[in-house]
Amino acid sequence: MKATTLLIICSCLILGSLGKPQFPEKEKDPKYWNAGAQQTLRTALTLQTLNTNKAKNLILFLGDGMGVPTVTAARILKGQLNGQSGEETQLEMDKFPFVSLAKTYNTNAQVPDSAGTATAYLCGVKANEGTVGVSAAAVRSQCNTTEGNEVTSILRWAKDAGKSVGIVTTTRVNHATPSASYAHSVDRDWYSDNEMPAEALQAGCKDIARQLFENIPNIDVIMGGGRKYMFPKNTSDVEYPSVVKHSGTRKDGRNLVQEWIDRMKDKKGHYVWNKKQLLSLNPNNVDYLLGLFEPGDLTYDLERNTETDPSLTEMVEVAIKILRKNPSGFYLLVEGGRIDHGHHEGKAKQALYEAVEMDRAIGRADLMTSIHDTMTIVTADHSHMFNFGGYTARGNTIFGLAPMLSDVDQKPFTSILYGNGPGYKLVNGVRENVSTIDYKENNYQAQAAVPLSMETHGGEDVAVFAKGPLAHLLHGVHEQNYIPHVMAYAACIGQNREHCMSRSGTADLRPVLPGITALLTVTRLLC
Repeated sequence: MKATTLLIICSCLILGSLGKPQFPEKEKDPKYWNAGAQQTLRTALTLQTLNTNKAKNLILFLGDGMGVPTVTAARILKGQLNGQSGEETQLEMDKFPFVSLAKTYNTNAQVPDSAGTATAYLCGVKANEGTVGVSAAAVRSQCNTTEGNEVTSILRWAKDAGKSVGIVTTTRVNHATPSASYAHSVDRDWYSDNEMPAEALQAGCKDIARQLFENIPNIDVIMGGGRKYMFPKNTSDVEYPSVVKHSGTRKDGRNLVQEWIDRMKDKKGHYVWNKKQLLSLNPNNVDYLLGLFEPGDLTYDLERNTETDPSLTEMVEVAIKILRKNPSGFYLLVEGGRIDHGHHEGKAKQALYEAVEMDRAIGRADLMTSIHDTMTIVTADHSHMFNFGGYTARGNTIFGLAPMLSDVDQKPFTSILYGNGPGYKLVNGVRENVSTIDYKENNYQAQAAVPLSMETHGGEDVAVFAKGPLAHLLHGVHEQNYIPHVMAYAACIGQNREHCMSRSGTADLRPVLPGITALLTVTRLLC
């Protein structure tokens, strides 16, 4: 016990010896905090006048795996990259006036996967894990449970209403999140026919890449990775011709990219596969865009070749410039998909840099749109077993050590830790001493409590940030499948459009709410 006490005292003395407190001098003055709170109060009071305009445009930013701890850590990282201590920084999503929580469970899973959750926040229906664009009546990997259980997405609702629609992702364009917007598949892993069992193909099920081009043939903008799933098997990749694993995978011999090019040649359609081609386009002369920048997922932003690979922000900017030409407006799905991959690999630095890049994209979209006619939502599909703690001092690098040694094994530990994952390491039967390795390296795998080859998702609620027309409808705690219903209501697409009869440009709630009240009154009387 004495040794433990001594360790803690020494740790505190070391921290105290660093000199003056690591925070701005102005924060010592109560006037600073009082003035800030009063300004926040004045801003909050302006929200009493609700934005009931009709949403011409809809944007959903989905940070795959971006749980609340990831949001907080990304905020600190963003500030530290700008030379600040980090904690006081505002992410772009932090500026949104309305915040709620979404319950992420799948119909058959307490801790969800990205496919079932995507079906919820895109199609408005909760579903089983591993399935996209089908209801919970469909069973994973059982092709014969597909037909009759398909559910459509808000992207489809928007397209049917005459809006332009787009998908931008840092993963494969046929990965779980984007695929739920256009596909109906009982298995998220059926990327091309090469990944499908013979019986599923014989039963008539289609691979997800094929569905991308056939289910909603005229998606205006598609950008991300996944080139190899579009080309015949063993076709060399245009960027990595000598790398076999990047070659085409399709067994049916179809070249889906060429088919798209042929179909769009007279419709101002353009196919690009690198940054130079993308940024050389004049959006005014482009009505349809297919951009496939990698054979699989895009590279992590920290490792991205800035000369050849576009950033998420750059893709979003081009997408909006193309989509906003439609006088009826647009729907855009943007996925920061590799936040999730970084966490699965235990590589917190990769995950957090991905989150910061998505926040930049949110900021760029904000500059290009207006809260008066554009509803923007930022959320996550699920969380991860990621966290940070250890009583770190203000301004401590987010990737740094806690200011104390463990009082059990007398070794240092990083602030960032995982509940499980590949970072679990023993050296000579005891926990690895992180001070002997470079724990700030890009691909360092943070220590984990339970050894797993891949870290798992977390099951807690995720934040939903909202701004723009009717954003106040996202409040409190809701089921995740509520999100597309709110977006559709704001834009007067999909179901329950009776409130859109107002000619004033606002989404008039009056025709709907009295009807609901009357129904509830009758129900009470009958019961």
